[in-house]
Amino acid sequence: MSKRLNGKIALITGAGSGIGRASALRFAQDGAVVYVNDYDAGSAASVVALIREEGGAAELAVADVTDPAAVQALVDRVVAERGRLDVLFNNAGGQQPRPTHEIGIEDYHRIVALNLHSAFYGVHAVLPVMMRQGGGVILSTSSGAGIGAVEGLAIYGAAKAGMASLMGSIAAEYGRHGIRANTISPGPMDTPALRTYLNTVPDGAAIFASQVPVGRLGTAQDIAAAAAFLASDDAAFISGVVLPVDGAIHARLASPQLPTR
Repeated sequence: MSKRLNGKIALITGAGSGIGRASALRFAQDGAVVYVNDYDAGSAASVVALIREEGGAAELAVADVTDPAAVQALVDRVVAERGRLDVLFNNAGGQQPRPTHEIGIEDYHRIVALNLHSAFYGVHAVLPVMMRQGGGVILSTSSGAGIGAVEGLAIYGAAKAGMASLMGSIAAEYGRHGIRANTISPGPMDTPALRTYLNTVPDGAAIFASQVPVGRLGTAQDIAAAAAFLASDDAAFISGVVLPVDGAIHARLASPQLPTR
């Protein structure tokens, strides 16, 4: 496998499972030193152990990314230990599929905090670092719900759309400092979180997959490969984009649809 990230220092949030876990493994395989963040210490530690077993370099970085002080402390720690931070991957997020009128105000704040505020806290913490060192890469994981309307995901989609707008603005504002910022928009991914949602109706996974032009659900490894490319110098002139990694689903519709429940 290519060592396109050799020597780079990367911090990946929400890396204890799913897309974050796959990305942490891929970044390490590509030569990066990976700080594996998650609020669940056990899941993050298992990823660190696996990376080290494979001969890679990883550090445990337990923190709640909805806490701005915790995010700042995490970035400060990476810089203190490594002298720099080359890649921040804002991957932490989550959804609560539910009709909008059933979303409570506390739920609204929780969804926005996890999917938008956390990304801003990371960006705000790393910008001074990346400006001092003369460059860096910021990535964020969005969603198809941030591109087109998905029933039951109004607040989540709004937060993800805000994230994409934030990343575009950072790319435009800080490009002169050598900082690139891009958004990855996964399509229907075969992750535990989506499986839980799809299992709310009979044959939900098959229904989703049949609507994807390439004929399958995506995998966490599909997103990890895209993230590794965008984090690398091979993508040096790519900034400010929203990259759908979705098997062409957005060429057809915002998202596969389940039958109305």
